[in-house]
Amino acid sequence: MSVLSNRAKSLKPSPTLAINAKAKSMQAQGIHVISFGAGEPDFDTPENIKQAAKKAIDDGFTKYTPVGGIDDLKDAIIKKFQRDNQLTYKRSEIIVSCGGKHSFYNLAQAIFDQGDEVIVPAPYWVSYPPMVSLANATPVIAETTEENAFKITPEGLQKALTPKTKALILNSPSNPTGSAYTREELEAIGGMAVSKNFFVISDEIYEKIVYDDFKFISIASLSDEMKKRTIIVHGVAKTYAMTGWRIGYTAGPEEIISAMNNIQSQSTSNPTSIAQKASVEALIGPQGEVDKMVSAFAQRRNYIVDRLNKIPGVSCYRPVGSFYVFPNFSSYYGKSFQGKKIENSTHLADFFLEVARVAVVPGVEFGADPFERISYATSMGDIKEGLARIEESLKKLG
Repeated sequence: MSVLSNRAKSLKPSPTLAINAKAKSMQAQGIHVISFGAGEPDFDTPENIKQAAKKAIDDGFTKYTPVGGIDDLKDAIIKKFQRDNQLTYKRSEIIVSCGGKHSFYNLAQAIFDQGDEVIVPAPYWVSYPPMVSLANATPVIAETTEENAFKITPEGLQKALTPKTKALILNSPSNPTGSAYTREELEAIGGMAVSKNFFVISDEIYEKIVYDDFKFISIASLSDEMKKRTIIVHGVAKTYAMTGWRIGYTAGPEEIISAMNNIQSQSTSNPTSIAQKASVEALIGPQGEVDKMVSAFAQRRNYIVDRLNKIPGVSCYRPVGSFYVFPNFSSYYGKSFQGKKIENSTHLADFFLEVARVAVVPGVEFGADPFERISYATSMGDIKEGLARIEESLKKLG
């Protein structure tokens, strides 16, 4: 009898967390590693949000709450959707979970079955395919191109569609590429969702982190019909530098949200009470700190994209959102260092860590092997030093 389930044996740990852990282990040994692996803002949680959490503790708000979140937080989420997206939801159409990842996991468990197919445009966030598979559904990977800003086209979507298609996952702005969809692009996708009868799971967690006057549009806001077949996955982690607070939320049809609530009631129960109170303040309190953070990210993006595109043999798409770049290093594949051949993004990431002392995440983990993901959620000083190390290390390949 096998000790582990087939489900457990088929899973790999999150590569982004694994890279981060390896970098921290090297740093603990006294090795100066610059980490471009983390998917979290390097800023502190704004003071007003921390004060709201402290008040919750002082007020004794430390007990169980309703499974799917407190009414105060659901109301704050409803206000956020009205204010930012011109979307109207009821409390019964909102659930709060233990982070955006938990939100997606619960959603997958609630709506997918064996035989269902879920279209996942590549490059994709590393956890989408495993979580689809854990729900016994089949992830269908739809390739995109750097030339098309890593966005799925109606033609690409049509190729991936079958009678078994249950949903399309849309991550805009994207992790890992930083691309985002315009209204016109969303209208084309939405039209296909309506005519072909599939759901759109819209991961909007980077909504507020956009540049160059790009206007974020939620696909759910296009029409009443589109809202009925859209499930929005969101959270406070990226916008408010609250990754460790573990608060995500989902908005969608009442039947789906109710099923997610049942699943959550048998697993984690409620999200942390204190973090929920802090999230109320995050969503309805002053937003000035968000603007400052995005302004800093924009400066870093401008530097890092220009710098990467000056490195011989490297091309880098200019992201319109999130805090990642996804440069193409494939021109260095086939070269060697000290007898070791660089054949793929994993080899190159290992090379950068061992030789340049820089941690990046290999593109193969996002379904795109020619690339490496670099997070610029770190200081400008580290960005400059890290890119200098990368360029110098590449000169050693022959």
